Amino acid sequence: MKFFLDTANLDELRRGAEWGIVDGVTTNPSLIAKEGRPIKEQVAKICEIIDGPVSAEVVAVDAKGMIAEGKELIKIHENIVVKVPLTRDGIEACSALSKEGIRVNVTLCFSPAQAILAAKAGAYFVSPFVGRLDDIGQTGMDLIRQIVAIYENYQFDTQVLAASLRGPMHVVESALAGAHIGTMPYKAMDALFNHPLTDKGLEQFLADHKKAFGA
Repeated sequence: MKFFLDTANLDELRRGAEWGIVDGVTTNPSLIAKEGRPIKEQVAKICEIIDGPVSAEVVAVDAKGMIAEGKELIKIHENIVVKVPLTRDGIEACSALSKEGIRVNVTLCFSPAQAILAAKAGAYFVSPFVGRLDDIGQTGMDLIRQIVAIYENYQFDTQVLAASLRGPMHVVESALAGAHIGTMPYKAMDALFNHPLTDKGLEQFLADHKKAFGA
């Protein structure tokens, strides 16, 4: 399972890069807006830090606009993946861009039916949102399982990018469900390291070493 950071914050990305486990980045207009730089400038800086797919989302809502914007975004860096919403226009844009060899991440997926549309349109990634489904009383992880099963049935090439992962259990459950990628905020990735027995064990090892050798 690949790990993507869902952030546009350069400091978080640098810290994640130091761990050597970050395979890519997902961004969206909200995350870019928080950083206060135009999307092209911010995404270019992200590509300097993380060597892997970097999803940059269009803000156009019509297919023609999405296609034009997507073609501009891929000029930023070879690692750019154009991100479009799972709407009728988004699927039309995905199909057109994919036919030109441009990688597309279809986002805001909330049902297996929508995921089939993304795969049929040639999406490189589909991004089902786990946490947001949990927020409305549904079991978001069921969506990941269903999409993985459907894609395996028909050998779709589209990769399942589990999104809106809120913490370690979401990450683990996505991996168990067969998601190809999990994207998460820095805080969630950082939390994967934590276990009280690790801390306790290290403390004991160091105490024993100091007792035996005095340093």
